[in-house]
Amino acid sequence: MDIKSKSKYLFVVWVLLISFGLSGVFSVLTNGSRFMQGDYFESDEYHSEKDQFVAMLNVYELYKMPKEEMKKQITVSDEEIAEHRTRYGNLGDQISNIGMQYEDQIQAAIDSGNKAAEEILKKERDGKITDITENFNSDEYVRAKVVKEKEKKVDEFYQNLERYRREFTNLKAAYKYYLKDNSTGEVFTNLNLSKDEKASDYLNKRDMYYILDYEGLHNSYLFTGYTEKFLPYNEVAEAILENQKDRDLTGQVGLSRHASEKHSSIFNYKHYQKGQKLYFGYLLLSIAALIASYFLAKRKPAAVFGSFEQLKPFYGRIPLDVRAVLLLITVFFLLLSMTLISEQFVYYHSNVLASLIELIISLVAAASLLAFGWIQLKFLSEYRKDWPKLKEDVNSSLLVKSYHAILNAFLIKSIGFQLLVILGIVFVIGMLFVAVLASGGGPIIVIAFAFGVISLPIFIMIMRKAGYLNKVLKHTEELAAGNLGVDIPVKGKSAIAKHASNINNLRNTVNVSHKEQAKSERLKTELITNVSHDLRTPLTSIITYTELLKTPDLAQEDRDSYLEILDRKSKRLKVLIDDLFEATKMASGNIELHKEKVDLNQLLQQALAEHNEALSQSSLQLRVSQPDQAVYAFVDGQKLWRVFDNLIGNILKYALENTRVYISVKEEPNQVVLTFKNITKYELGEDLNELFERFKRGDQSRHTEGSGLGLAIAKSIVDLHEGSLDIEVDGDLFKVTVILEKLN
Repeated sequence: MDIKSKSKYLFVVWVLLISFGLSGVFSVLTNGSRFMQGDYFESDEYHSEKDQFVAMLNVYELYKMPKEEMKKQITVSDEEIAEHRTRYGNLGDQISNIGMQYEDQIQAAIDSGNKAAEEILKKERDGKITDITENFNSDEYVRAKVVKEKEKKVDEFYQNLERYRREFTNLKAAYKYYLKDNSTGEVFTNLNLSKDEKASDYLNKRDMYYILDYEGLHNSYLFTGYTEKFLPYNEVAEAILENQKDRDLTGQVGLSRHASEKHSSIFNYKHYQKGQKLYFGYLLLSIAALIASYFLAKRKPAAVFGSFEQLKPFYGRIPLDVRAVLLLITVFFLLLSMTLISEQFVYYHSNVLASLIELIISLVAAASLLAFGWIQLKFLSEYRKDWPKLKEDVNSSLLVKSYHAILNAFLIKSIGFQLLVILGIVFVIGMLFVAVLASGGGPIIVIAFAFGVISLPIFIMIMRKAGYLNKVLKHTEELAAGNLGVDIPVKGKSAIAKHASNINNLRNTVNVSHKEQAKSERLKTELITNVSHDLRTPLTSIITYTELLKTPDLAQEDRDSYLEILDRKSKRLKVLIDDLFEATKMASGNIELHKEKVDLNQLLQQALAEHNEALSQSSLQLRVSQPDQAVYAFVDGQKLWRVFDNLIGNILKYALENTRVYISVKEEPNQVVLTFKNITKYELGEDLNELFERFKRGDQSRHTEGSGLGLAIAKSIVDLHEGSLDIEVDGDLFKVTVILEKLN
């Protein structure tokens, strides 16, 4: 730089000061919070260690349980028996799978004439089949298996306890505790107290760095500790330990001042104190450096904010996008060097000399990068006064030039690669020509030159012809990627033009497909949300009232009331699960129809009679229109009764009070048409087809008792009968039409 020596030194000093100062600010924003939260005992580091010790204390001392005692408390629910029994399918499926597993092996033994192997395999297969069959015949047989599985889990739990016991023992060397169970009087401590000594003689501010009052912590604290911090998750042990009664514990846990200086807990504390003092000293120095750099720049602006005109011609020849990338790289490495500076203070090192060397290297690197970045920003800032120059440099950048150069050639990758191959051929021929020329060849020079003369025009011609093809194929690629825009331009009657016309015809289909896909994803999300909501509501009530029943001395009146609620919610949950199971079976087509000749008039009357009490108690006025003679259809009467039952149930739930409901049965030459009409109390959405989705309701607030599966099940049943179930809405008038084939 062509500036005076004094100004040069002043600029160097300025960038050193501001680099050091900015590193301090940067350390506060990144990892300075390590020392900003108070002393060591308020830090996340210490709380993590303390929480781990308390959790281990719970596991190993306060709530410890002998292995055999834990095994005695193992229970097996009916649900667990059912899950184990049907884990690999129903009885038929499991027997079939076992047979297939051994079929090839037995056949191979037969083919090889190995009678012994054949008998062993058959015996092994028959034994497994007998075992599976017994699973489905005896709950006690399955219960014993489940107990063994859980006992194995308990063994794993105690193996893990032994693995991590050394870590607990190590922490006990630094942590002292005295805890008393107020209910039993039992004392838990690692203090060596004589008869005349009290826990407060040791657990005090004089002898402890930190004291935790152990009060109000119950066994749920234990599980947060051992499942998330140091022990592998074990659902069997957790379930048993969680059922233990909370201890009414009071006392204290403290970090002893008399622990060894080499103990990790004490070492971390001392290390943190030294690092904190060093860090705050570093912050004060960085603030002072920023203040000094401010006054230096204010008093000597010419030195700090020099023009650096000598560098401008060289810098101006660099393309604009390269300058931008260069600036980003400079900023990245500047931040990295500032991080290295701050880490010398944030993370205290015992080797002072090594830290000092790293600090000097990082500071020099940061200052150099800051100076380089400052010069770049100064030149780039001049565009504020010369926008035409900025536009000119943008158009002259490498990125824009490259974009315009390969835009048409690489609209489609395959075409681009073909052109690249041709370009490679031209390049190879050119290199061959240079090689022959350099070697002094004769006729070969002429051949190579001919290849060059021929190849270059061909390359140019292909580039021109590829233009239109690339544009058409680019439109096609965008459509295939889902970017639906304007139609593809069609020029002439060539194969490419015909292809463009065909793509235009498919465009509308793609558009419709995208809308259907978006709708499907939305309905899938709604299904998951609604299933969770509808199943969780009764389940939450069951859990709540089950816990209330465990209350000692519960009045008989309250107990009966709770049992009634549990009975109602359990039946509600069963209805939801049964409906979901039935809807799933029907949607998959995995259901059998037992068709017979059925009078639809009589079947409808049976369904109405089932709801007679509810209809009479409602304010709805029912109007039923049916032919006098029987109307027969070849259907599954039980399944079709379910259709009528669901539709009538929907009317009772969603029809507006004090309105008329119309149900009619009409005969047509080959069909029977049944209609159900009512006035809805809820405003329906625009897409009526969504009402057929599982767990979809007309009342968006989902406050009715329905499962949301009624219409889905009804439509599935009608579809299985090769009939149709359609919905029509005219304002608040809701109409369901069921069409079935008439039996003549």
